[in-house]
Amino acid sequence: MTGGDPAEDAREPGLRTGGVGFLAFLTLLNVLNFVDRQLLSSFANWIVPELGLTNTEFGLLTGLVFIVFYTVMGLFMGTLVDRMNRTRLIAAGVGVWSGLTALSGMAYNFASLALPRAFIGVGESVLTPAAMSLFGDRYPSDRLGVVTGIYGLGVPIGIACSLFIVAYLEPYLGWRGCFYALGAIGVVLALAMLFLKETPRVQRSAVSTAATPTRSPSFREIIQGLISALRHAPALTLTVLGAVAFSLLLGAAVFEQLWFVRERGFDRTEIAEISAWFAIFGGILGTLAGGYGGDIFMRRTRIGRPMFLFWIMLALAPFNVALRIVEPDSLLFWPGVFFIYFQLGVFYGPTFATVQELAPPRVRGTVVAFAILMLQLFGIAAGAVIAGFVIELLQDAGVPNPYTRTLLGFTFVSMASIPLFFYGGRRFQRDREALQRSAV
Repeated sequence: MTGGDPAEDAREPGLRTGGVGFLAFLTLLNVLNFVDRQLLSSFANWIVPELGLTNTEFGLLTGLVFIVFYTVMGLFMGTLVDRMNRTRLIAAGVGVWSGLTALSGMAYNFASLALPRAFIGVGESVLTPAAMSLFGDRYPSDRLGVVTGIYGLGVPIGIACSLFIVAYLEPYLGWRGCFYALGAIGVVLALAMLFLKETPRVQRSAVSTAATPTRSPSFREIIQGLISALRHAPALTLTVLGAVAFSLLLGAAVFEQLWFVRERGFDRTEIAEISAWFAIFGGILGTLAGGYGGDIFMRRTRIGRPMFLFWIMLALAPFNVALRIVEPDSLLFWPGVFFIYFQLGVFYGPTFATVQELAPPRVRGTVVAFAILMLQLFGIAAGAVIAGFVIELLQDAGVPNPYTRTLLGFTFVSMASIPLFFYGGRRFQRDREALQRSAV
């Protein structure tokens, strides 16, 4: 520890209890974020019939309606993150999305659910860009994979918690009551966020482990920095494109609970409970494997975390395919369910650690927001909307097992991520060294 260096002191909590507590609270908010986001998909077998939604309408609600606002506002929020108090921005965002989550419980048709879902995206769009920016200033660069991976636990835990809510609280509160309760919890956490202090912004140097404070860049400088980062770091672009390809399957997966019930014969409450346990164990193990494994892989090979993702995606591809074509009594079915959630967990930490490392520090929030925009809009939103449309077409044509065929098709499409991560990993070290030289 370097005595008297304010920039080192700013990152010191990464090695102390205060740093762990800070990370834990932001991870809790990310859990809430994904519970709110996933709750509609988890309650699909209740909401779709009660509101009389078509598959296309459901795909729009879980995809385009939410994500257009989420991603477009996310890029704007990313520029605010690079200029304003980040902890207060997060508090405002949590408060907005939580209030609108409660309002969603009052929906009675497509339009009345679409309106609050759209603006929930505005509130949620601030959390991850602000959190990633804070992590980049608060924790050592060689621990960013672990830090990002722990924060990324919010994805599998949030998905699992949404399914646990379906399995254990729906019988008592109903799906509407669950939305009301979740909104109230979020408002309380938003108030608590106001008590967390902002972390000083730092600029890491290639020739020193110390860091120097930076001034707030203008909006024009931020956008120019984003364009420059994408132009001069092919590994960054390839990693984002690989993440988009994989996220297409995540978007289509909003129909997974409907698939379990309508084409695999499960009871809707029973499969929600089973899926929750697979999500919690598979997702957490995958997230830890992605965070720690990606860091270890990079330290030992110096190739880059995208190459780590290449090997993981390649190894799990056969299980992803098998899940869609075998029956539930097959020995490959439940391992396939486990690896779906494991793969989701592995993906998060290495992807966003790579984005952080290849983004110039002064525009890190904007670059992260841009990556989220690409993943959410061209990955998850596109996957959900296209999957819903394809399912409708297959049903109208009388094709058997439309959910199975659609999910299998998206599984093959998502494999485009494998070569993209491969080439991103090969290029990573060269691009990172170029970024470090430009910071001198």
